[in-house]
Amino acid sequence: MLTDKIIEYLDRSVLCWLATSSIDNEPNVSPKEVFTYYDLSTILIANIASPQSVKNINQNENVCVSFIDVFVQKGFKLKGKAKIVKKTDTSFSTFAEPLMQITKGEFPFSTIMVINVTSVKPIIAPKYILYPETTEQQQIESAKHAYRKQQKL
Repeated sequence: MLTDKIIEYLDRSVLCWLATSSIDNEPNVSPKEVFTYYDLSTILIANIASPQSVKNINQNENVCVSFIDVFVQKGFKLKGKAKIVKKTDTSFSTFAEPLMQITKGEFPFSTIMVINVTSVKPIIAPKYILYPETTEQQQIESAKHAYRKQQKL
């Protein structure tokens, strides 16, 4: 399910966005800073400060994770089933290890969101579709220009 291309984008993304929904179908989207893949069908997200995400996953396991390279403006949307793994669970240390490599112990977390990916769709900026001749390098230059403008505000 997770191809080399998806893993490449996952590794170079600074944030991912986790969408959850309560039992009453109340949506919640929140950024996550510490995340990685565990195997070719599993995404791991450290619960650093996400009480609503955890509450929602405990009520409704259906989630969506998205991430993009902000300069190329391409990425992926992964849907799946999530569960919360607590420190008291026997699998916690196994799942925590790759996340600890990212945090180097600077961000404590007591639970991990373990997502079994069931579907994958690419995310692509509309410019690539509207102007098919657009190259990734042109998109990168355009994004750098836009971000420089924003920094001056």
